[in-house]
Amino acid sequence: MFELTAVPRAPGGIPLLGHVLPLQRDPLRFLRSLRAVGDLVRVDIGTMPIYVVSGASAINDVMVTHGRSLEKGRLFDRVRPLVGNGLATAGGEVHRRHRRLVQPMFHAKQIARYAEVMSDRARALADSWTPGQHVAVEQVMGEYAIETLAATLFSTDIGRPAVEAVRRNLPVILKGMLLRAASPKILDKLPIWRSFDQATASMRQVIDEVVATTRESGRTDGNDLLSVLLAARDADTGEGLTDEEVRDELVTILFAGTETTASTLSWTFHHLAEHPEVEKKLVAEIKEVVGDRPVTFDDVPRLTSIRRTLDEVIRLHGVTLLMRRTTAPIELSGYRVPAGVEIAFSLYALHRDPEHYPDPDSFDPDRWLPERREKLERKAVVPFGAGSRRCIGDGFSWTEATIALATILGRWKLRPVPGKPRPRESASSMAHPDHVPMEVLPRDV
Repeated sequence: MFELTAVPRAPGGIPLLGHVLPLQRDPLRFLRSLRAVGDLVRVDIGTMPIYVVSGASAINDVMVTHGRSLEKGRLFDRVRPLVGNGLATAGGEVHRRHRRLVQPMFHAKQIARYAEVMSDRARALADSWTPGQHVAVEQVMGEYAIETLAATLFSTDIGRPAVEAVRRNLPVILKGMLLRAASPKILDKLPIWRSFDQATASMRQVIDEVVATTRESGRTDGNDLLSVLLAARDADTGEGLTDEEVRDELVTILFAGTETTASTLSWTFHHLAEHPEVEKKLVAEIKEVVGDRPVTFDDVPRLTSIRRTLDEVIRLHGVTLLMRRTTAPIELSGYRVPAGVEIAFSLYALHRDPEHYPDPDSFDPDRWLPERREKLERKAVVPFGAGSRRCIGDGFSWTEATIALATILGRWKLRPVPGKPRPRESASSMAHPDHVPMEVLPRDV
């Protein structure tokens, strides 16, 4: 095994700032470029070294094989004071305890109940459009995701202030979160972060008030997630969650559920407009499986073409960067890594690795046909993470996106607004589109 001092350093670093500038200018391109440098590459954030892992096997070692020897790393340390200590940022026993308490809300039976809300919201959105209307798809899909989550997280009346706070503040937070987390702490007081800090403080305060109001009202016997979290008790200790812990879990779910769904749906409509032959297959499947009735939970597994399309969109525009910190010495990519070392990896870069995905930048849902999917190395297909840190809400997100697509595509086709630039990837927790202006046209046109 080699010592960590032998790990190659990424090009483009400068004294004191390290690789902050290339990360700021084009983080997605920078992350993809590291694969050519080596399986383990040193990147400096200011003067702090971070070791970026590339390749499916090495990333699997971080997420699964050595999972018990790693904890949430610097990225989550930096985000935690801003967004709380929910499942996405918590470590150790806190993560295990909270996951046990939250998990029942994402079982298949619960998601089946949520599917009715998803379908109702999707039909309401489709009903609100008129032929020839121009819509900012990324904004519309974000609002759809927020409203759908709100209907499952909060009782409608009490939760309305939280919904409005999320609608107002979440876009500001998502836009700046990755860069804020990756920047040296010494830069935290710069004026550029003022709107970001105000947005995080405002949203947390409003949700705190909603949690406190709900607990004081005694309305903790409902089916919404807020009620379930307030009523949850640990099977071993009998203890429940504090108001702060409940708030942090709600914030985590709002962040993850909104960006994942909004980004995935926005990119899907963009890609379908550029590949009408794929859209034609999807519409035919929707007509065969659903017809003219509302989309239901039972329809979701039968809409296999939509599933392949979503798989491909997530592959192309998925999770940008994750981090871990070693708590014990491990062997990684032939190097001896001591405890206390920051490790990073990009699922976005992994899913565009030509070693596993021929023509990786092309949109090709058929690469997920069963006979082709079987040839992919399982370690190279990790859209929602792996091991104990696998996203708890992946079933919720897939169901919501499938129902929304089937509902909207059955009635409308969306096409780019003439003269507008193509959307570009913007790095946040996912590679979400910066702007997707589209025109709404009737399906029979």
